[in-house]
Amino acid sequence: MTRQEMKVSTARVGVLIGKNGSTKREIEEKTGISLLVDSGEGTVVIEGEDPIAVMTTTSIVQAINRGFSPERALRLLEDEDMMLEVINLADLADTARHLERLRGRIIGKAGTSRAQIEDMTGTEISVYGKTVAIIGFPEKNEIARKAVEMLIQGVPHENVYSFLDRKRKEAKQNMLEYYS
Repeated sequence: MTRQEMKVSTARVGVLIGKNGSTKREIEEKTGISLLVDSGEGTVVIEGEDPIAVMTTTSIVQAINRGFSPERALRLLEDEDMMLEVINLADLADTARHLERLRGRIIGKAGTSRAQIEDMTGTEISVYGKTVAIIGFPEKNEIARKAVEMLIQGVPHENVYSFLDRKRKEAKQNMLEYYS
């Protein structure tokens, strides 16, 4: 029996459990792993026979805790190579205003910047609290992470989009060379 224990923010416990326990049930059914949620404490115990399924389920719970909707967090089950990566902004921002500014640059006006990065890398991105979380394949996450880091460093949005476009063209070129 493999067992993981983690804390979930009290603001996200409801999302994890879902209406009448529907989300928790769906995660358990899709992974074969049991979740014991203490909503008062915000502790979640994840346990089951399959260690890999426990790890994946832990990532799903972490993703929900980092602001992803359950639907988006469950993308981690689509492929065994899908992974969750979390960038902590707390270390990069010295004031609450600075943190807000960084979050704003990453999200963009009406979410356009975040949507653009997601679209050009095939990843899911959540900017929540003091973190930016990314769900996707490792090589795509790396590109999305680099784009987020560029925005954090103050690189103009257009330059970040050009970088993403170049990376997308390179990937397409590599694919063509691979299959020719």
